[in-house]
Amino acid sequence: MSMIDVKNLSFAYEGSYDNIFENVSFRIDTDWKLGFTGRNGRGKTTFLKLLLGKYPYQGKISASVDFEYFPFAVGDRDANTMDVISGMLGNFENWRLMRELNLLEVAEDVLVRPFSTLSNGEQTKVLLAALFLRENSFLLIDEPTNHLDITARETVSRYLNSKSGFILVSHDRAFLDGCVDHIMSINKTDIEIQKGNFSSWWHNKELQDSFETAENERLKKEVRRLTETAREKAEWSASAERQKIGIDPKSTEKNIGRRPLQGAKAKKMMSRAKSIEERQASAIEEKSKLLKNLEDSDELKLVTLKYHSIRLAEIRNISIFYGEKTACKGVSFEVKQGDRIALVGKNGSGKSSILKLINGEPLIYTGELYRGSQLVISYVSQETSQLRGSLSDYARENGIDESLFKAMLRKLDFSRVQFEKDIADFSGGQKKKVLLAASLSSRAHLYIWDEPLNFIDVISRMQIEKLLLEYKPTLIFVEHDKAFCQNIATKVVEL
Repeated sequence: MSMIDVKNLSFAYEGSYDNIFENVSFRIDTDWKLGFTGRNGRGKTTFLKLLLGKYPYQGKISASVDFEYFPFAVGDRDANTMDVISGMLGNFENWRLMRELNLLEVAEDVLVRPFSTLSNGEQTKVLLAALFLRENSFLLIDEPTNHLDITARETVSRYLNSKSGFILVSHDRAFLDGCVDHIMSINKTDIEIQKGNFSSWWHNKELQDSFETAENERLKKEVRRLTETAREKAEWSASAERQKIGIDPKSTEKNIGRRPLQGAKAKKMMSRAKSIEERQASAIEEKSKLLKNLEDSDELKLVTLKYHSIRLAEIRNISIFYGEKTACKGVSFEVKQGDRIALVGKNGSGKSSILKLINGEPLIYTGELYRGSQLVISYVSQETSQLRGSLSDYARENGIDESLFKAMLRKLDFSRVQFEKDIADFSGGQKKKVLLAASLSSRAHLYIWDEPLNFIDVISRMQIEKLLLEYKPTLIFVEHDKAFCQNIATKVVEL
């Protein structure tokens, strides 16, 4: 067992006035299976790159292990997979590689195929297997689930659970629960580490947030009460002081001895007022320590269009082709108002092709396609690489109300500073939020979302779940987040 020790770490990108990290300190055991979570743009990938020595920083990071980053950058993607692995590992025992691939349910024939011909899921598994064979390595695994279907995610989660010595960045709740024993979260003001899986961390966070919210309300009432009491005591003290000053004990017999009495009363009132002011200051200071890490998750809103018919779309015995390749075969289902249909199946089974076809893209297909007349569709693509330019330009080009669009992004944890940046410079999760916010800002009869949660942080996923359950739009979606599918889908179509 050894430790990764981080002391007084501070970092900001060149040209930026905002620190990503500021004087953070913590320790990580190299035997941990550490899940790493936090809102988009908080610096999870940045921290991994700091461990790798990619950027200069202030503070100290000390470790007795070598760091390996996933996804590994493959130089010649057209080389045979075995050659790619040999280039990564040098000399290695073949049986050990076979064992790892078997655990990941990868067929041996992938080793004699060009790496570029492997599916995204196969590439993920092969690289993980190879990296875990490296000696004295601590793996930095950055969002491995984005190209994995639900079945593959379960396989990789079981595989990681059999390992130790890694940091895993993921926003998939079920995936994290299956393979980590500690959670590290980047909060608004600090980084914290807890023992347990994601669900136990989230439960503790909800308890802490509830306690701090209740305590904050109690202290607000206490501060108001003390403020009013302090004002009253100050007035009484001032009144007693005036009475003391205005008395001449020699002028009349009955005034003899009253000056000391009034003086004592004034002193007592002033002492009480001062004590109350100190209690008030203490309560204000205590209150200021609360809610610093309470995450903003304002409720999202959606305005849908009502369609004139119960049936919006239907496909009957649909097969889709790309040249001589068949993407899917014999698919049938109907879309009715209020349906939230999850398309599930292995990678390459044609889920995205079905969505594109219903969306109106000119694909080659056989079978029957019905799409209601004047049906308004809002579509979210898997792809974000095409996004660039300002948010204002994006809203104008796509006919979206800019103020509503930006309000939606604010609720999804965008800072106002982010509004001034080029979309091309956004993180993967922030780009996906742009597409989702655009869709949520559009009035439509039918929403079609293709892997909408890729790179999206957990809290935003929960916001979106709550929105869909409250407003009940008609939705067809492809998503490999098991918890999201279970919570949202009213129907499941398996390809």
